[in-house]
Amino acid sequence: MHRAYGTVLKKEIDMQRTSRLHRKTGETDIRLELCLDGKGECEIISPVMFLNHMLNLFAFHSGFDLFIEATGDTEIDDHHTVEDLAICLGQAVKEALGDKKGINRYGSFILPMDEARASVSLDISGRPFYLYNGPELKGRTGSFDCTLLHEFMRAFAGNASITLHITVEAGDNLHHIVEAVFKATARACAIAVQVTGSKIPSSKGKLN
Repeated sequence: MHRAYGTVLKKEIDMQRTSRLHRKTGETDIRLELCLDGKGECEIISPVMFLNHMLNLFAFHSGFDLFIEATGDTEIDDHHTVEDLAICLGQAVKEALGDKKGINRYGSFILPMDEARASVSLDISGRPFYLYNGPELKGRTGSFDCTLLHEFMRAFAGNASITLHITVEAGDNLHHIVEAVFKATARACAIAVQVTGSKIPSSKGKLN
């Protein structure tokens, strides 16, 4: 990364919801910094160029500051890197949310992208679940296997402990479909994490 790892978010006030983590396995090595109360600033360095583009869009449309430096065994394929990046992003969101006091909890957004249209609804419930309704995503945009969208979103939802429902209502172009999904997910996340009160948004008094 061009920025010194571990220093980027220190410029922000302490009250902001931030997370930084390092995940290293035999398949990937990922460093990630996240600020939920950011300005959409982003720098992504990974060998999966299409996903880098999607994560830049995610940061911009969520308003999260997101900085990632990742390597992975993409000489095999992109699967491990895509999944592990989603694991890290999900874990970072969960950590940054803290006790979840005052958040909206729920977020929904419908986003058109040319001929494509994606609807995303999510619940920061503490109960991970991923549901997709839409066309099969078999095929590639550039070198990216679009079926990996499911691996990313499933791992993100699982590690963020959110319920994530995605419906692709229209679309022919795989690039447009995947982009619409990432943008709609970002917008739904921005709504759900917004702090509008002071209580945990659950009749149980706890989100898990």
